[in-house]
Amino acid sequence: MTAPVINGWFTVDGGTAHLLGTRCADCRTVYFPPRTGFCRNPYCDGEDLVETRMPRRGTVWSYTNSCYPPPAPFVTADPYVPVTLAAVELTGTGIVVLGQVKDLTVDDLRVGMELELTTGPLADGPPVWMWGALGTTGTTAERRNGESS
Repeated sequence: MTAPVINGWFTVDGGTAHLLGTRCADCRTVYFPPRTGFCRNPYCDGEDLVETRMPRRGTVWSYTNSCYPPPAPFVTADPYVPVTLAAVELTGTGIVVLGQVKDLTVDDLRVGMELELTTGPLADGPPVWMWGALGTTGTTAERRNGESS
């Protein structure tokens, strides 16, 4: 796999994608994207932020499609293929993460439905996190063998 488009924000281990965040060691407040320095919770004086893997599942908070290509310097497929985007609230965190949706359209999505983290390439090749239907986000070999991540 090529280097991720945003280094340090997600990782892929054994074909399973994980968003990376930080958690305050004192008050347990969770942040995404990862933070450094001090806890932003106004009731906490903590300065020890520890890397943590974020939940891989969440519920659709909002969604849309992008029917037109973004302007330069962004690289898009030629011809441009519209993409579906979803804002997903990570289970148990209250954090909403925007990402491209893999293999689903706006007609397939509903607010409140559960999606799972996966990865896919941008038009110019680097992998990014994406949202996918439950049970479809393992590696091709895992899906073929009926295993889940």
